[in-house]
Amino acid sequence: MEYRVLGRTNLKVSEIGLGCEGFVDKSQEEVNAFIKKAEELGINFIDLYSPNPVLRSCLGEAIKDNRENWIFEAHLSAVWKNDQYLRTRKIDEVKAGFEDLLRRLQTDYIDIGMIHYVDAQKDFDEVFHGEIIKYAQSLKEAGKIKYIGLSSHNPLVAKQAVETGLIDVLLFSINPCYDMLPANEDVDDLWKDENYEKPLTNIDPDRQALYEMCEREGVAITVMKAFGGGDLLDEKLSPFGIAMSTHQCIHYCLTRPAVASVMAGAHSIEEMMLSASYCDVSENDKDFALVLSHVPKHSFIGNCVYCGHCAPCAKGIDIASVHKFLDLCIAQGEVPETVREHYKALNHHASECIECGLCMKNCPFQVNVIEKMKKAVEIFGL
Repeated sequence: MEYRVLGRTNLKVSEIGLGCEGFVDKSQEEVNAFIKKAEELGINFIDLYSPNPVLRSCLGEAIKDNRENWIFEAHLSAVWKNDQYLRTRKIDEVKAGFEDLLRRLQTDYIDIGMIHYVDAQKDFDEVFHGEIIKYAQSLKEAGKIKYIGLSSHNPLVAKQAVETGLIDVLLFSINPCYDMLPANEDVDDLWKDENYEKPLTNIDPDRQALYEMCEREGVAITVMKAFGGGDLLDEKLSPFGIAMSTHQCIHYCLTRPAVASVMAGAHSIEEMMLSASYCDVSENDKDFALVLSHVPKHSFIGNCVYCGHCAPCAKGIDIASVHKFLDLCIAQGEVPETVREHYKALNHHASECIECGLCMKNCPFQVNVIEKMKKAVEIFGL
């Protein structure tokens, strides 16, 4: 298992995290086995959006002897009423839900307190101009949560949350299918087949801008919906009409700016093991570029998706990283000091490009790599 620093926090999280689907409707023994296997695989990161009291209690019992080994992003504003999950903005319900979370997990703190499911502008205004954000801040001051996060499917609302400077982690829906769609307050639009019937070109600029802003600001992105609810893994269900593998979906997410971990949904230990095996498979098995380059009607042509398919470079330049740092600077209109230093730390720089064109022959998306190398030299000076 590989680990990444979670943005500007001091937490190191496994690249493969867990959604809580695997703990639903499971016995205590089954949850114990799930947690034991996750530990063996090197997973240390769990997203817990569900307020299901049985799930919370079973999970708490499974981790009670080594709570310190686990990092949780657990959600505020998700409550259990009438035997079902509900989102609430009523502060008394939010407080009661959080105290229930601590009690059932048998812990006195949560690593990242996630403000749950903010997609609409009206909802954003209520959360950030009302009692919810104040409560989250009070929990942070009291040490009951270490960092504040937020979950969203809307890049415009998520961007506003990042701009407040109050959140450290963003749980966001990322996959190559969703990345093509424009921002919308209705999350169901991400699943509607009719939205993929017309030709789509490249990553939506609002989504790309969000990822780049998070990278600049040190706000970590954790990924939900990496497999599109399983649709991307099935040729008949995928809006692209082409099946991707589990490893390809994960690799796409982990190559986006600011992404630290994929919270992989797993309904069984076998599904969890498949996601965790990402760390051991070959680069060819992870390669999503050839799949996306042959998607009917939809095109990423001319856009670097940081897939690394341009490698190997004759001079050893990490072309995908150069492009990522270059795009960050172009998006901001300046060269942030952190980006400049990360670029300097590369073993080889754009100035070493000999314009052999091998990378351009390898690129499935027809990116003009040579011109981008020249632009990088112009911006970074080496």
